[in-house]
This record gives sequence, structure tokens and C-alpha cells, in this order.
Amino acid sequence: MNKPAWLAGIVSIATALSSGAAFAAQPTPWQTDLQPAATGIMHEIRWFEEYTLWFLIPIVLLVLALLVYVIMRYNKRSNPTPSRTSHNTMIEIIWTVGPVLILLFFAVPSFQLLTAQYTPEGEPELTIKATGYQWYWGYEYQGDEGEDVSFDALLLREEDRADYGKEDKAVYPRLLAVDNEIVVPVDTTVRLLVTAGDVLHSWAMPAFGVKMDAVPGRLNETWFRVEEEGIYYGQCSELCGKDHAFMPIAVRAVSREQYDGWLAAARDDVGAANRDLMAAIDAQRQLASAE
Repeated sequence: MNKPAWLAGIVSIATALSSGAAFAAQPTPWQTDLQPAATGIMHEIRWFEEYTLWFLIPIVLLVLALLVYVIMRYNKRSNPTPSRTSHNTMIEIIWTVGPVLILLFFAVPSFQLLTAQYTPEGEPELTIKATGYQWYWGYEYQGDEGEDVSFDALLLREEDRADYGKEDKAVYPRLLAVDNEIVVPVDTTVRLLVTAGDVLHSWAMPAFGVKMDAVPGRLNETWFRVEEEGIYYGQCSELCGKDHAFMPIAVRAVSREQYDGWLAAARDDVGAANRDLMAAIDAQRQLASAE
């Protein structure tokens, strides 16, 4: 007997959390809420979403109650002689002033959040350029003396899982895993430069609260600061052609020491650096679980 989809989703999450590879945030079956926040900006976005519900739910219930009342009170059977009232000054004042005040309560925290999204926490310590192509992403790590590391990140094909050591689909899910993840250190302000080499794309990472359009001939800028180690998944969020659905984004957040070791090795061989990093993470987790 097949397990329900929701039960399979819970099992896959539990498996990922207990496995040797790092796990952070990815879509889950029957998910209705936002992904867990991995950055300060995403924490603010989650707060704002919950804050607006305190206004939206009463408004919806009020409108529903008014509709039901009007239907019951002013239908032809209950009110055979229609009212000829043309206006009511007090009602017009209420439905003008009320929405204005509600919009003000929305506007103030909304503008604060927008300001925070475009104001990095201190000077960026790392700059990565992401270029969208049909249908993959190219990345360039830009150091003080220019480009240090560059690679492409393509959708991980099922037949290539063993070659990359990514057989665990709970950690490296189908249609989201890539051959080469972006590697960043935690607690580090990362500047992300986003552009495209052909058509419009969009670099989106839900757990980071980041979504930036990639426009040919234009360089857009955003930033993020990951709080916890693990792998985070996103996707291209701008319809860009027939393989738009097969253009995932994966970010692996690691400690500063692991990142420094990866960066030094990646200058010579990105693939080997990724394998060494995965082996180090697995060994670290096995040691932690043994203790």
C-alpha cells in the first residue's frame, strides 16, 4: 500500500536531517508555509507576512459578513420595496478613512523591509556574479585581484548521481540538485551580482528572501548573509524558455574554515574541491553523531 504524499514528505525530511550530508531548506510535498528562514531578511519577511494576516483575516470576515447580511436583508422577498437612499455621509467617511489607516499600517513596515533588503549588513566580504543562461547558471567568485573561481551549475542528471556522490535524494532532490553548488561561509555578507547572457532569468532563493531579475546587458545587485550551515535550494523564477523548470539553484553554506579550504582547492579543480568538501562534511557529521 502506497504511503500518502504528506507522510512521504515527512519521512524524506526526517531522513535528510539524520543523514550524513548537510540539510537546510528545500520545498516539501503539500507545503503551504514559507521555507524556514536562513537569513535576517527572511526572518523579517516571515514577520511581515504574519503581521499582514492580522489585518487581512478580519477584513475578509467583515466583507463576507456584509455580503451575507445584504443578501439576506435586501433580497426581493425580504425587501419588496427598495430603498431610494442615495448616500450616507458617515459610511462614506468610514470606508475612506478606514482603508487609508490600514494602508499606512502596511506601508511603514513595508518600506522598512524594502530598505533593509537593499542595505547590506556592513561591507560585503565576498562577491559572486551569477549569470543566467538557457538553461543553467554560471558563477564567478570575484576576489581583490579579480576573478578567482568560476564554474557552471547545471541540473544534476539521474545517471550522474553516483559520479557526484549525490545518491541521497532527500538531501539532493530530483530537479533541484545541481552538479556544482555555490559555496559560501556562514555569518558572511555576500554581495550577489546578477545578469543574463541571453534572455530574462531570475535568481530566487526562498530561504534567503532573495529574488533578483537577471537582465541581459544589465547588472543587478542583491545580498544575503546565511545564518546556518546546510544546502539551500531555489529556482529560476522568470519564464525563460522550454527548460525553465530545469534551472535550479543550490547554495551550500559551510564554516569559514571549510570555505577557505574549498576556495583554495577550487582555484585548481572545482569538482575535486566539491568532493573534498562533501567528504569533510560527512566526516564531521559522523564524528558528531558518534559523540
